Amino acid sequence: MKYMLTLFILISLFSFSCAFQNTGTPIEHILLPEGFRIKVYAHVPNARSLALGSNGVVYVGNRSGDKVYAIVDSDKNGEGDDVFVIDEGLHMPNGVAFKDGDLYVAEVSRILRYENIEIHLKNPPEPEVVYDGFPTDTHHGWKYIAFGPDGKLYVPVGAPCNVCEEENEIYATITRLDVDNPKPEVIAKGVRNSVGFDWDPDTGDLWFTDNGRDMMGDDIPPCELNHLHNIGEHFGFPYCHGGAIPDPGFGAQRNCNEFVKPAWTFNAHVAPLGVKFYTGDMFPEEYKKAVFIAQHGSWNRSEKIGYRVMVGFKEGNKITSMKVFATGWLNDSTQRAWGRPVDLLQMPDGSLLLSDDSAGVVYRITYNP
Repeated sequence: MKYMLTLFILISLFSFSCAFQNTGTPIEHILLPEGFRIKVYAHVPNARSLALGSNGVVYVGNRSGDKVYAIVDSDKNGEGDDVFVIDEGLHMPNGVAFKDGDLYVAEVSRILRYENIEIHLKNPPEPEVVYDGFPTDTHHGWKYIAFGPDGKLYVPVGAPCNVCEEENEIYATITRLDVDNPKPEVIAKGVRNSVGFDWDPDTGDLWFTDNGRDMMGDDIPPCELNHLHNIGEHFGFPYCHGGAIPDPGFGAQRNCNEFVKPAWTFNAHVAPLGVKFYTGDMFPEEYKKAVFIAQHGSWNRSEKIGYRVMVGFKEGNKITSMKVFATGWLNDSTQRAWGRPVDLLQMPDGSLLLSDDSAGVVYRITYNP
């Protein structure tokens, strides 16, 4: 009996080991709603922001490294077959965007353009500098970028601090610019650190995440999902957090009622990053036009939180409910996290890609009841 038990344990450990080695990532720990599946799409070091080319190529930026990548699924089977390095030696090239055959990459202080990138994946061209006038601060200096319905490139500029009031009005904003005549226009103010946004498929309005300030305790202030109704609106930083919590140092200067309230507040320190409205046909009807949010996870909380993907449901112009969609990257009992979700990208077939900078992978989420 003891021999059989020992043999069973060894076989179980071997099976788990093989599963881990085959994928390089313990995706069996990730929990999704019934009918959904997740697998590794490609291995990409420090995979951060995602952008889709016109022929299915997926571009990937990173923050802690210096490279930008392209993933090619040449046989169209839902798995990346080749990963090309587009460029290296860059300064925190977190943001990637694609338009009219060209790849755009955001470093800390400048925007680069790689022309006709899709025919040069194996031998990428030297980039053209589109704009190099953003601040050089690395504190919240990495950028998420995307082209809006108006054809302009949207670029956030984070606060160069945990909490501060800067004279330069470009800080703590979201800007947009015409890449052919690049003069940044501030469209949202009081935004501490947004690393993800998307446009409402019904209204065309911009929705964006914002990471709340640190050092106010485990449970305040909340992180935010915000909705921009009008150009130039102010969302509170550094005076007010979560729509209702005055800052200990700056709150006396302004009233929270002066600012736009969050569309939804999350737990403090969950670090919401990527945002994506789902418009595909693969997922069940209830997810149509729902908004998915990747929570990167806390770094300075006594008990970790986040490390998951949430999904919010709208009625009209308001989020009415929010629930966990994918979880399992954090072991609550051991407080060890093996992965950290970052960005979301909808593919032409309706599947969702999800980047993970800690595990160094891009996942593919599908639905098949």
